[in-house]
Amino acid sequence: MDDLLPEILKAERRIRPYTLTTPLLHSLTLSTEGTDVYLKLESEQYTGSFKARGSMNKVLSLSDSERSHGVVTASTGNHGLGLARAAKEADVPCVVFVPENADTSKVEAIKQYGATVKHTTAGAPETISHGQAKQYAAEHGMTWVSPYNDLEVIAGQGTIAIELMQQLASVDYVFVTVGAGGLASGIAAYLSAVSPETKIVGCLPERSAEMYHSVKAGKFVHMQSLPTLSDGSGGGFEEGSITFPLCQKFIKDWTLVSEGEIKDSMRLIVTAHHKFIEGSAGVAVASYLRRRGELTGKKVVIILCGSNVAASTLKEIL
Repeated sequence: MDDLLPEILKAERRIRPYTLTTPLLHSLTLSTEGTDVYLKLESEQYTGSFKARGSMNKVLSLSDSERSHGVVTASTGNHGLGLARAAKEADVPCVVFVPENADTSKVEAIKQYGATVKHTTAGAPETISHGQAKQYAAEHGMTWVSPYNDLEVIAGQGTIAIELMQQLASVDYVFVTVGAGGLASGIAAYLSAVSPETKIVGCLPERSAEMYHSVKAGKFVHMQSLPTLSDGSGGGFEEGSITFPLCQKFIKDWTLVSEGEIKDSMRLIVTAHHKFIEGSAGVAVASYLRRRGELTGKKVVIILCGSNVAASTLKEIL
């Protein structure tokens, strides 16, 4: 954990030519008298999510030998897209494992970056999908790239916080969605060092909150995740993941929200700001709305982590 801050600084220098500095948008709609709310639009990053950062940092950190052999991951969406793009930029072979029933549009988007797509059993648990991908990587001498359980991946996500502090001199609260914890860990680690007065609020859907319950229990607690609009953060994390102690150390404030609150928040951002966001971004907005009454006089940033929402989901919400 002590190595994370210097790794974030390295990541910033490493990935800067390959990633966008995403806008920080003041939201009149979400702000109230005495409270200023800003939206960090990672939804407008390459590939439509923050995952482009961590994937890029991981690929660029590989040795020449590792690059020549290629990278492997398992992902139904944003991480697979991010790694496929990073591999294309660095001219590195890439294999992405997806379930047989994965969204066709997401699979085609991954293929457009030149990655090879391999299918696992439809509906297979994440542990099985990852196991198959890890076995393939080992058999072919390729590098397995975890969506979250990887220091370089987390450091890449932490570069969001560097940008944020350059765009806004001071921040009282940052609301960030937590799935397996890679995004929140990177942001919180950097802010704790350079802006310790900033409070990080970990935001989760009630139907998939394994990290929250594990941190509260002080140990890994496996919980079955139920279907949620926040599919990008849905599911749990593997026991022993480096994100668990990071979340324990840096995130002291948590908020859980319902599916109705997520849906309302997604609709609000479309209506007020004419921007599509995915459910995992809606979780952070919903968490702020639930807490808004206690934040008078504060400067708040909400991380909109991605925009990759299926057309069918948008139709249902709107």
